[in-house]
Parts: sequence; C-alpha cells; structure tokens
Amino acid sequence: MTRDAAAASTRTGAPAAPAHPSTAATRRPQAVLWTGLAIVYVVWGSTYLAIRIVVETIPPFFSAGLRFLVAGLLLAGLVAWRSGPAALRIDRRRLASAVLVGLLLLVGGNGLVVLAETRIPSGLAALLVASVPLWVIVLRSLFGDRPRAATFGGVLLGFSGLAVLTLPGASGGVRLTGIALVLTAALLWSVGSFLSSRLPMPESAFTASAYEMLAGGVGDLLLSLVRHEHVRFGAISTNSWLALAYLVVFGSIVAFSAFAWLLQNAPLSLVATYAYVNPVVAVALGWLILSEPVTWSIAIGGAVVVAGVFLVVSTEGRTWRAPVPETPVSKSEGPAQA
Repeated sequence: MTRDAAAASTRTGAPAAPAHPSTAATRRPQAVLWTGLAIVYVVWGSTYLAIRIVVETIPPFFSAGLRFLVAGLLLAGLVAWRSGPAALRIDRRRLASAVLVGLLLLVGGNGLVVLAETRIPSGLAALLVASVPLWVIVLRSLFGDRPRAATFGGVLLGFSGLAVLTLPGASGGVRLTGIALVLTAALLWSVGSFLSSRLPMPESAFTASAYEMLAGGVGDLLLSLVRHEHVRFGAISTNSWLALAYLVVFGSIVAFSAFAWLLQNAPLSLVATYAYVNPVVAVALGWLILSEPVTWSIAIGGAVVVAGVFLVVSTEGRTWRAPVPETPVSKSEGPAQA
C-alpha cells in the first residue's frame, strides 16, 4: 500500500485498494495455461509411442477402431451429461459432414499411421505427420487462397526436410512402404481438416468430435474385417492394453479437452506451437523408451521439417487454424497426431 493510499484509508475509515493486482490471481491463469499446453505437448507427442506399443500385439486397424469407438462413446456421454442429450442432436447435413471428416481423419489419417507404425519407428512417423500444415497450405492455394510469400518459403523448407527423411537407405533401413503410408495419411488428414472448415459442421467441437470418432471407429473396424486381421485376445500383452487405454483416455479425451480449452483462452499462435513440439517429444520418447535409432537423416530432415512448420505457423498467425493430431476439431485446419 502506498503512503497516499494509507492516508486516504485512515481519513475515510475504508480499506484502501491495493496498489498492485494480486500476484496469486495473475499467476493462477498462467499456471492453468501452461498446464494445458504441457498436456497437449506431452500427451499428443507421446501418442506415437503408445501406438507403437499397441501394435506390437494388437492388429492396427482393430486397435484404432476400438480406440475411437470407445473414445467416441465416452465423449458423447460426457456431452450428454454436461449439456443434456439435446446437445447431440444435429441435422442430417451436419451428421454427414462429421462422418466424412471422421473417415478422412481417423481412418485415412490416423488408421494409416497406426498401420505404418508396424513398419517404421514412432519418431519418424511423427516427423512425417508434422507435414500436415504444409499440405493444408497447398490445398488452400489450390482453392484460391493466397498465403504470404514467407508461408510458401516455409512449405518449401518443410518439403525439403521430407525429401531428406525419405531418401532411400538414409533412415536406417526403414521400409519405404511405411513412409508412403504416413505421407498418404498426412495428406488425407489435411483434406479432412481442410473440409471441416468448409462443410456444415456441428456447432460444438465436442459434439462434432464425438460423431467423427464414432464414424472413424466404425470405419477402422470395417477395414480390420476387410483385411482379415486376426485378433487373438489371449496373445495381447498387458503393455498393449495399457497403451490402448492411455490413447483412449489421455490421447483422445484429456488432451483434446485441454486443446479445446486453449483455443478459447489462449492466443492461437501459442496454441499452434504443438505442431512443432509434438514431433520433438515423439522422437525423444521413442529414443528413450524403445531405443529407436536417430540417424543423421532423421535428425537433419526432422529439424528442417520442424523449422518449415514453425515458419508456416508463425507467419500465418491468427489466420491459421491448427487441427488436432489425435482428435479432430471442427472448423479447423492443420496438424496432429495420429
């Protein structure tokens, strides 16, 4: 309290207002903000590792289908519990849009990443998926948008990093089919993200994501049947079950809730930083826990991809909307996770 304020308090008999706002009050929102960012950074970055552990004993599309079907049901239940069953009622056009986006993101995008991780390291998959915002810029350009020159520079830089990552023999004997699957997944995820901002989607991001996950879960399970994936429940390891539960609860529910909160309470330029933090977390965890090799091409190519994504995100600023690597957000464009 200043001297003048103290004097005024003495004269009037009323308590004087503090000279400065409470530090505890200002620290609390900052702590919540950085907690949310930490969840998105670490949890979504760790999903690639969890997927790698899941597919050790569970067929890829069956695991993806089970994950998103359970997560979709849980999310729909949470929406109905918090906002009432009416929050899940949408018209046919919005339902059709959510189903289409869900199939593109969670079958074409995530499903192919899960399949690819039976062939390539989780860290490399994360670095390749980081190309999603680059593909989104290409799609925007094809449909008449004109991003800034610096944005195109970031796209070219990012694609040059992809070229290094996909050099034959440069990634330590990684099967090229796995790399092709992830690049196809990134492209399909980009198409789904691009369409989600242009189709009539449910107003609530949580409602949209619930329907998208349900559609993606059913689509993945159907592909599992088409591929004749043999599920031997007795042969599934405890680690795979735990990793699958982690993906359902933390990857698809907790991290998505944190992301949705951040979109409403933090600058988009700050939220979008997950696009280039997640791959770094994924590579580090794959190396630390699964002893995945980090070759010179992965280190250099990955750094160039992340630099390109950083340039795109920082240049686009508020005009760029980041999509969710694991769980889609309606009306958004850009990366996540698998």
